[in-house]
Amino acid sequence: MYITCLDMEGVLVPEIWIAFAEASGIPELKRTTRDEPDYNKLMEYRLGILRQHKLGLKEIQAVIATIDPLPGAKEFLDELRAETQVIILSDTFEQFAQPLMRKLGWPTLFCNSLEVAPDGAITGFHMRCPQSKLTTVKALQSMGFTTIAAGDSFNDLGMIQASKAGFLFKSTDAIKAAHPELPAYERFDDLLAAIRRAMD
Repeated sequence: MYITCLDMEGVLVPEIWIAFAEASGIPELKRTTRDEPDYNKLMEYRLGILRQHKLGLKEIQAVIATIDPLPGAKEFLDELRAETQVIILSDTFEQFAQPLMRKLGWPTLFCNSLEVAPDGAITGFHMRCPQSKLTTVKALQSMGFTTIAAGDSFNDLGMIQASKAGFLFKSTDAIKAAHPELPAYERFDDLLAAIRRAMD
């Protein structure tokens, strides 16, 4: 039985932190896992900037409420879920993801959680497990599932490379150049066709 594992930000929805950086006028927050492979280092950097500007969960959630999925993302998910099981594996946080999951038709999401103070300040974060995407794919495989994976960033490479078929989707030129062995797509139709071929 197949399970397709998809990244969320950059693949199905716009990057949350980039949207917040633009809304808040803080360009330093545009840094994502496309730029920084070490997620813990990236999050500590982000939390430091939030503290410096006295911004918290409420402000980020207000921006997230305005974000829509990428054009065609919900239709792609609906079509894919009619043919195979799908899990979204994301390094985002449950406090961020709910409005986006509603707009995507409530797909299954495995993500992380934030520590939030009573005043709304984000004081820390809890990762679900180390290397959560790769760890989840390996766990699914240990239960007898065959995995297919797609993502756009450094932190997706583990799950992509460990799967029967793996794809880069809407990735950067640098990541595509560093991994020419991975098929890379820009359109949902092309990704869906590639996943279907992998399941044949």
